[in-house]
Amino acid sequence: MRQVKALVVTGFGINCEEETAAAWRLAGASADIVHLNDVLQGRVSLDRHDAVSLPGGFSFGDDLGAGKALANRIRYKPLPCGGTLFDELARFLERGGFILGICNGFQALVKMGLLPNTGGAYEQEVSLTTNDSGRFEGRWCRLSFLDSAPARFLGGLPPMELPVRHKEGRMVTRDEQVRSRIVELSLNCMAYCDEGGASTSEYPLNPNGSELCCAGLCDVTGRVLGLMPHPEACLSLYNYPDWGSRRRRGERNEEGAGLRFFRAIVDNIRRDS
Repeated sequence: MRQVKALVVTGFGINCEEETAAAWRLAGASADIVHLNDVLQGRVSLDRHDAVSLPGGFSFGDDLGAGKALANRIRYKPLPCGGTLFDELARFLERGGFILGICNGFQALVKMGLLPNTGGAYEQEVSLTTNDSGRFEGRWCRLSFLDSAPARFLGGLPPMELPVRHKEGRMVTRDEQVRSRIVELSLNCMAYCDEGGASTSEYPLNPNGSELCCAGLCDVTGRVLGLMPHPEACLSLYNYPDWGSRRRRGERNEEGAGLRFFRAIVDNIRRDS
């Protein structure tokens, strides 16, 4: 079985790199935690990896809005060899690579134009902005997966509970045309849902008021994926706040839902390679 290799970016306020690397490893991949500067200065190449992940955190203190400064650094800072890291990421995708952004990483992906990219021009088409509640939301919520999304490996996953930790997680579209294209192409691959699995805009089940009840997006290839909930924070039964009650109810599977999420990605990368 081929070893899937993941690169986990850190630095500049990103603070979920260890949990993200642990998730990749528990799911059967290897993971290298690398400071963004080591990539920008050419000391680490994307070519040695199958997946690049931008973890959660507060990159650059969210001084220009969540993920914006990180997106600008990736999109515009010149590399020693010429071009930008954004150019390298575009070539990485052309070679079949996979890109994952979680929370702050998701915010960066939409603000640099990698998601949802309905027009194929890498322009910013959506944003993740201030929650409808006007405050930071740290809570557990349920999300379901769209079977028809290009990221088809998510279609077999049942609804799952994951934590959110954000103040700017409300997905808004640039205009009605972008919104319609997202729906037409099934790029709204994850939605906040109720206990029955139905998408919901009701607070607090939907913690931020996202359009389309959106908890995550993919691009048309299914190989760029971003979500606001934190799968890396739910790798074990004991990560759930009610784990004791779950055990008393007879639950014996000690895997968390987030581990199943990462394993689906790793298995998909293996199949496609």
